[in-house]
Amino acid sequence: MLKILLIVAAVIAVLLVTTLVLAATKPDIFEVRRTAAIKAPPEKIAAVIEDFQTWGQWSPYEKVDPDMKRTYSGAQAGRGAVYEWDGDNNIGAGRMEIVEASPKGVGIDFRMSRPMTCHNEIAFTLEPAGDSTNVTWMMRGPNTYFGKLIQTFISMERMVGSQQEEGLQNLKTLLEGSK
Repeated sequence: MLKILLIVAAVIAVLLVTTLVLAATKPDIFEVRRTAAIKAPPEKIAAVIEDFQTWGQWSPYEKVDPDMKRTYSGAQAGRGAVYEWDGDNNIGAGRMEIVEASPKGVGIDFRMSRPMTCHNEIAFTLEPAGDSTNVTWMMRGPNTYFGKLIQTFISMERMVGSQQEEGLQNLKTLLEGSK
């Protein structure tokens, strides 16, 4: 019986050390991006992205907790517009502020305070392509050791990327349907 317990303990120790080593090899910065072609001019797309009050029409995060408290402050849209939310444990609480806005793109300072803290950069890049605009949604931020541990089990690329894909598809539907 003691031999079995020692073997089980050794296997657990090897798995734990392997997980810790794998986490340590993850990059210090994470970045996830997705792109979609939208048949609309960059100015029209930028106007929707830089107005946080329109995000309820296309952002997948708005559906996570429809009852979350939303606060808008600063500029109505564009540079200086601020959006704060406080919801259930699935969406948490945080703040976004537009720090750059032009027909070429929108830059957002993203800070989450619950269920975990993070400070990331979000950027939407708008590149004309014929009668369409290629819209790239990017999120980048520091990868803490805790984040690296989580990423040994959960793919940020898949999780965040699928949310970006959904949001870009919603944005496409919204903008192409309202020509």
